[in-house]
Amino acid sequence: MSAAPLRIVVADDEPLARQRVRSMLVGRTEYEIVGEATNGAEAVELIVRERPDLVFLDVKMPELDGFEVISALEEATYAGAPDDSATQPRHSSPAIVFVTAFSDYAVKAFEVRALDYLLKPFDRARFDRVLDTARARISERGARPPSDMSAELKEALAGLSDQRRYPARFLLRTGSRMYFVRANDIEWADAAANYVRLHVDGRAHLIRRTMTALERELDPERFVRVHRSAIVNVDCVSQVEPHVHGEYVITMRDGARLTSSRAHGARLRALLERSG
Repeated sequence: MSAAPLRIVVADDEPLARQRVRSMLVGRTEYEIVGEATNGAEAVELIVRERPDLVFLDVKMPELDGFEVISALEEATYAGAPDDSATQPRHSSPAIVFVTAFSDYAVKAFEVRALDYLLKPFDRARFDRVLDTARARISERGARPPSDMSAELKEALAGLSDQRRYPARFLLRTGSRMYFVRANDIEWADAAANYVRLHVDGRAHLIRRTMTALERELDPERFVRVHRSAIVNVDCVSQVEPHVHGEYVITMRDGARLTSSRAHGARLRALLERSG
């Protein structure tokens, strides 16, 4: 009995780029394109639904870029409810081939970190080499978890720009429903066991992150960590009162009261002074 074809998703906002991948696979029954996405949000939904073996993922897309798609996929492997098991098995993660129009120096950064990539415009020989690498990874070791890919891509992209970019929004999941929360709409966040609660407009949304990971994803010109278990949006702080030993009592716009730790007090004071 012949092996099942490798199931592929193509995510790229350029129709010609998607057509290029399709044309490379014509007549090759060992591969099957199970869906195409034209932006990052569509890509996340399609990948979660179809669970492909391999994804050709454009780095630059509307809605979510390639990096944000990888982060969202990590989030989508867990249901966003507090009674879910923290050790719940995740769905098998697809192998990712990044498609990029970056210049040669960027491609080298990807190579150093052993990321599969296609530099636009790519030819058949290069495409076939990438396919061979992806098939070997899938058959020999299984696909790598999105969290691993995300960390490597994050490091690579951080080295390609003088100005760091922060996600504009976060994908959350409740049961089978997925939705987005804009980063700038987050008023404050606090730790909740294996999750972080994002407080937005009087509602709390659970996202699977550590506080340290979330802190790295939020713009430090707007957000400040005031305690090991709390981060605040300085635009949503209504009052700050000095407390003992260099600590502060912070009243948020929604009425929540938080106490900063001494270690984070100076950073909070500096950011508030700049914002004022």
